[in-house]
Amino acid sequence: MRILILNGSPRPKGNTKRMIGAFCEGLEKAGHEWDVTDVCRLNIRGCLACEYCHGKGNGQCVQKDDMQNVYHLLQKADMLVIASPIYYHGLTGQLKCCIDRFYAMLYPKKPMKLTRVAMLLVSGDPDMYEGALFSYKGDYLDYLGLEDMGVITAQAYAPGLSEAKLEEIRMFGASL
Repeated sequence: MRILILNGSPRPKGNTKRMIGAFCEGLEKAGHEWDVTDVCRLNIRGCLACEYCHGKGNGQCVQKDDMQNVYHLLQKADMLVIASPIYYHGLTGQLKCCIDRFYAMLYPKKPMKLTRVAMLLVSGDPDMYEGALFSYKGDYLDYLGLEDMGVITAQAYAPGLSEAKLEEIRMFGASL
C-alpha cells in the first residue's frame, strides 16, 4: 500500500514528527511505501474559492505553488494520514490550507486509488481533539467515503511522548 502522510507541525523535532517516525517504523515492518510531506515547509497558499478548478481548470487549481507536489502524491496514494498537533482546538493553519486546497482535486469525486484515511494527533490537553475529529469524520469518512483506519491521540508535554505511546503507534503502522 502507498501512504501519504501530511505533517502539519512546524516543529521539525516535535512530538508530531516523533509520532510520524514511529508510525513509519511500523509501516516499514509491514512492507508499505510512504511519503511524508512537511506542509509547514512548503509554500501553499489558501484556497481562493474562485471555482477555476471546477470550470476552466478541469480539476486543476489556478494557483501554481507547492500544492502541485501534494496533488501528485495524493494521486498515487492508497491511504492518507493526517498528522498534526492541536492548535486552538483544531489542525494547524498550514495543514488546513493544504486540506482546503484538496477541493480542486477531490470534488466532485476522489482519486480512485485513495480509499483509506487515518489521523495522528498530539496535544498538551487530553480533551482538545473534538475540532480535528469533527473534520475527520465529516470530510474524510462521510463526504469522501474513505475507510476509517483509526485515530491515535497523544497527550504530551516536555520531554515528550512516552515509549509506550510510541510503541502503540509503531504497532498501528505495522497493523495496516
